[in-house]
Amino acid sequence: MAKEAKTNAMRMLDRMKISYRVIRYECDEFVDGLHAAEITGTPVEATFKTLTTRGKSGECYVIVIPIAEEIDLKKAAREAGEKSLEMVHVKELTALTGYVRGGCSPIGMKKQYPTLIDRSAEQFDELYVSGGRIGLTLCMKPADLLKACHGKTADLVKSPSQTE
Repeated sequence: MAKEAKTNAMRMLDRMKISYRVIRYECDEFVDGLHAAEITGTPVEATFKTLTTRGKSGECYVIVIPIAEEIDLKKAAREAGEKSLEMVHVKELTALTGYVRGGCSPIGMKKQYPTLIDRSAEQFDELYVSGGRIGLTLCMKPADLLKACHGKTADLVKSPSQTE
């Protein structure tokens, strides 16, 4: 069997000598992060999704939040120093990041965008994020994820009262 090619995210982690585990799963088409966590058996609360946003200034920002949570665009904009943020349209995602929807990793994008990771990541020994391809999850320490994507932590999700 031929060895599977590494993704940009994996190559970057290797270059930085950051330890990670690869979890592969069968997935013909991306459904959502909850579905991926269910298939792989990864803990939902420690599995994070990568969202790409654009500020009023035109600058892009990468937001990494728990898969079961909803982004609070106002909080994220404040943390990014922007008036407002909006989600990047899925049609633009590959051109901006080099990744497809459902396989977008916060590590190894075409360009290093400012990256914000939800503060809740700090409570886990290990985090699970997309590995840069649908059907590929990476597991690593939160501090290593922050280092790899030059990220900072912030409060980025809607509070329970906002989602009702």
